[in-house]
Amino acid sequence: MKKRYENLNNIKNIKSFTDMLKWTKERRSKIKDLTVNIEQSPLKQIEKIKGNRNETSYTWIGHSTFLIQLKGLNILTDPVWAKRMGFQRRLTEPGIPLADLPEIDVVVISHGHYDHLDFPTLKKLQGNPHYFVPVGLKSLFLRKGYREVTEMRWWESAKIKGLTIDFVPAQHWTRRTLTDINTSHWGGFIFQGDKETLYFVGDTGYFSGFKEIGDLFEIDTVFMPIGAYEPEWFMSDSHINPEDSVKAFLELKAKIFVPMHYGAYRLADDTGPEALKRLYREWEKRQLPEEQLQVLLLGETALKTGVIL
Repeated sequence: MKKRYENLNNIKNIKSFTDMLKWTKERRSKIKDLTVNIEQSPLKQIEKIKGNRNETSYTWIGHSTFLIQLKGLNILTDPVWAKRMGFQRRLTEPGIPLADLPEIDVVVISHGHYDHLDFPTLKKLQGNPHYFVPVGLKSLFLRKGYREVTEMRWWESAKIKGLTIDFVPAQHWTRRTLTDINTSHWGGFIFQGDKETLYFVGDTGYFSGFKEIGDLFEIDTVFMPIGAYEPEWFMSDSHINPEDSVKAFLELKAKIFVPMHYGAYRLADDTGPEALKRLYREWEKRQLPEEQLQVLLLGETALKTGVIL
C-alpha cells in the first residue's frame, strides 16, 4: 500500500464529479479576454545573468519558474518551459529561452503537478544540477535516470555548497497518473544565504502554516502565488487568491513580495491581468509601502536590494 500524504489540519482537496460539472457550466457562462497578457521585459539581462556568480538576483521566467542566483549558485524553481498544459496553449512565452540559461546548480520541485514538474524541460538544462524534491518523488526521478536527487520532508533542512535549503509546508495536493494521487508530498523552499533569506512558496491555498513559517525564519523576499483561484468555491483549498496572498505576506513578516503563478497557463477561470488588479487593489486598501511590492515582467531581473535591473 502506497503512503498518501496530507495537508496540515486535515484539509482535504477532494472534489466530486458533480463539482466538476458545476465548474464546467460556470466556465461556459463566463467571457474572459485572453488577448491581454503579462508583458515581456524590454531590457533582459541575459549576458549579465550568465556571468553572475557574485550578486544575489532573481529573474522571473514565468508561472512558478524563477532563476535565483544566490551564494554563487544558479537555482531554478519548478522549471517549466512547456508550450502546452493539457489542451491549453501557453499564453505567454517564457521570459528567457531555455537555451540562454547559465549552467544550473540546483533545481527545486515544489510538487508533482505537470505545471511544476516537466521532465522534457529538465532534460534540456545545462550543467549537472542537484534536485531537491518532496518525499515520495525521488523514485520517479531515479526511474528517469537522475541520480543527484535529495528527497525532503516538511521542516527538513539540507546544505549544498554553503547554501541552506529548508522544505516547509504548503496546502495543496498532487497527481501525475490515475493511481498516484498524493503519493508524494508538496511544499515550499526557503533559501538562506549569508545575508538574505528567500522563500519560494510553491503552490498553495491560504493556510495557518504561513504564521509558523514567519515565526521560524526571517524572510527577506517571498515568491508568492496569486493566480488560478477562480471559481473560489472550487479552488480555495489549493490556490490562494490575491487578497489572501497579501494576508500571508504580512503573517510571514517578509520585506519584499514578488507575485508568481499567474498569466502563463489557463489553469482556472481568472486571468493574469485580473489577478494583478486584485493584488494592487488589496495592497492599496491595506496602505502597504509601494516599494515592498515587486511585480516583475517576464524575463525581468531584480537584485536582493529590490532594485530591478
